[in-house]
Amino acid sequence: MKVTVVGTGYVGLVTGACLSEMGNHVLCLDVDPEKIRVLKEGGIPIYEPGLLEMVQRNAAAGRLEFTTDIEQAVAHGTIQFIAVGTPPDEDGSADLKYVLAAARNIGRLMTDFKVVVDKSTVPVGTGDKVKAAVQDELDKRGLKLDFAVASNPEFLKEGAAVADFMRPDRVVVGAEDERAILLMRALYAPFVRNHDRMMLMDIRSAEFTKYAANAMLATRISFMNELALVAEKLGADIELVRQGIGSDPRIGFHFLYAGCGYGGSCFPKDVKALIKTAADAGQPLQLLQSVEEVNDRQKLVLVDKIVKRYGADLSGKTFAVWGLAFKPNTDDMREAPSRVIIEELVRRGAKLQAYDPVAAHEAQRVLEDVSGLSFAESGPAALEGADALVIVTEWKEFRTPDFDALRNSLRDKTVFDGRNLYEPALMKTLGLEYHAIGRA
Repeated sequence: MKVTVVGTGYVGLVTGACLSEMGNHVLCLDVDPEKIRVLKEGGIPIYEPGLLEMVQRNAAAGRLEFTTDIEQAVAHGTIQFIAVGTPPDEDGSADLKYVLAAARNIGRLMTDFKVVVDKSTVPVGTGDKVKAAVQDELDKRGLKLDFAVASNPEFLKEGAAVADFMRPDRVVVGAEDERAILLMRALYAPFVRNHDRMMLMDIRSAEFTKYAANAMLATRISFMNELALVAEKLGADIELVRQGIGSDPRIGFHFLYAGCGYGGSCFPKDVKALIKTAADAGQPLQLLQSVEEVNDRQKLVLVDKIVKRYGADLSGKTFAVWGLAFKPNTDDMREAPSRVIIEELVRRGAKLQAYDPVAAHEAQRVLEDVSGLSFAESGPAALEGADALVIVTEWKEFRTPDFDALRNSLRDKTVFDGRNLYEPALMKTLGLEYHAIGRA
């Protein structure tokens, strides 16, 4: 099947690569010539485990191609995925200018039947706007061509996106056109052949499903973070509480880890967008507003612990920072808690020596104006000359470090752990002062 994917960002590139893996001929379009150059030369513009090898393999087989030529891209695929960014406006609403520009390009250049699929995370009602944009361009051309619009939201976890796409727990498709439904069924058949997990629904429900899923997960995180703060006051251990409630099958263990807040490209943006959508509909989401407020406050919890230990003025203090990406197995720095923590510590006069196994280059780009911040080549190197260690991202290599070397490197033998990686009793035995989240 011939497929076009508009946008080679995180969602678009994973979608294109995984569809080509199943034998489809996929053409990925992007208006950024630098991205396309990198892709044509065998590289990828993002870090995602397993993605580089899949892109190279399918490009070599001729199943995956890249272009900046809009006309070529529209002509190529019967199915046209729109996987462009939907950045938040100042009021929190999703900016649809890139989505609608892609839709207009399709209407302006199409010459036969197309299924236009919203893969981007978009507010409820976007399908109607996409349909109107395509139809408006056809009207301008005086053409009567059939087309269909569908919604196919992504449920990809950064760091596990390839596995999520290849072995989905569900494939949500919002469509009313029979041809579109048949084509989408055929496209996803190889991914759901063992268990038919395709869920067909109307377009608006599919659009809403994506926002609802991310809002639910963000709510679980903020709820646990609030409980963690209470646990500290009451002398309870939030890790034991997590195990106690997570064993209830009605609750489960996913997204129950207390920490220093969520970040990334999805949760913060989608929570804001759903709050705005609900407010515009006259049905404010009070709970979700609190989820956002809790998360904003949680990003400063580690700073509060450091200030309580050392005082408000951190001049003369040096902290090692382990982890910069918003989560492990990605180089994504969007809305990362590390950015808030670093900027606040530097504002208070501290010097920071940061290390991340993957995101260091991206962190240098987004934090280039932050003075007092340097980057180390390894975790142990970041510890050299530091008073204390601040752990922000739970990379696997941080889970069982050389604790003796860690203790000997830190002047104050103190660890501030934003991801609860270690057992407090063990840290005490090792002679380390340990400050975690929600652990008395």
